[in-house]
Amino acid sequence: MSHAQPQIQPVASPFDPDNTVLYERWRDTKLRDYPEQLGDLVVEIRDPRSLTHGEHAALLAKCRKANMVIYVGKTGTDPDPEIPLSLGRRFGLQDLNRNWLADETGLTSLTVRSEGIRQHYIPYTNRAINWHTDGYYNTADRQIHALNLHVVQQAASGGENALMDHEIVYLLLREKNPDYIRALMAPRVMTIPARIDEGGTVARAEEPGPVFSILPSGDLHMRYTIRVNNVMWTDDPLAREALAYLGSILDGDVATPYRYRGRLESGMGLVSNNVLHDRAAFTDDATHKRHYYRARYFDRLAGTSLREVYAF
Repeated sequence: MSHAQPQIQPVASPFDPDNTVLYERWRDTKLRDYPEQLGDLVVEIRDPRSLTHGEHAALLAKCRKANMVIYVGKTGTDPDPEIPLSLGRRFGLQDLNRNWLADETGLTSLTVRSEGIRQHYIPYTNRAINWHTDGYYNTADRQIHALNLHVVQQAASGGENALMDHEIVYLLLREKNPDYIRALMAPRVMTIPARIDEGGTVARAEEPGPVFSILPSGDLHMRYTIRVNNVMWTDDPLAREALAYLGSILDGDVATPYRYRGRLESGMGLVSNNVLHDRAAFTDDATHKRHYYRARYFDRLAGTSLREVYAF
């Protein structure tokens, strides 16, 4: 006697461009009391290594609304890697992306490097980095879903970050034209070229994929970079139109209070579901050499899924 395999039912998602009813419910709830300035995202804590129940609850509430929170801690320039690692664990983050340029801890120390392989990669310079989500070049099965930053030392000047919730970007695009979402969900709308190492071998294969995708949980994932030398875009006219409007949102041509910019100082940090961000150029001096810890995770922040936040 044969047994039929159970059928896995797709989770209904407001990010499905064909589900207008659920989208409108999500949109109205999302925008209700949404933070309109960077200060609305800030939570003061004592030590990320030992969050109190109240501190964690306050941080989580911001993440549930905006997919991110800025914490202001009292650890100053303490370089202990357990500061960001402990914080990640408190948010249920376990699957750390130990990339090939990371420290032994799995964290990445973002500082200016003048020698070695890292000097050839822009995060290890003092140059500006345009809008992107982290890990946009990863394979489809190894996408980055959470990004945390911790500031050990800020630069002497510059180094501000801009931040924007990828769900808000999706919302603005869909409100302008729902077909923009369909175009940006195409499986080959965005292709990251192969990375060839110094010996001429392929260190990372060409990686095509969508800009927006829906996770099995129904949550939204975004894969994006504005860096022209790091991406090949489709020739589809509608996708190009959608990308132009997306660029206008990020550049500030589209009016919205939901695009934030500010400078994090020592002891501060970001906890996020890999929101869009950039970095301004900066200048170090003898006593202020910019040092950020970056932690990338293959899992999302616990307690921030659609079902948990919106009861979908």
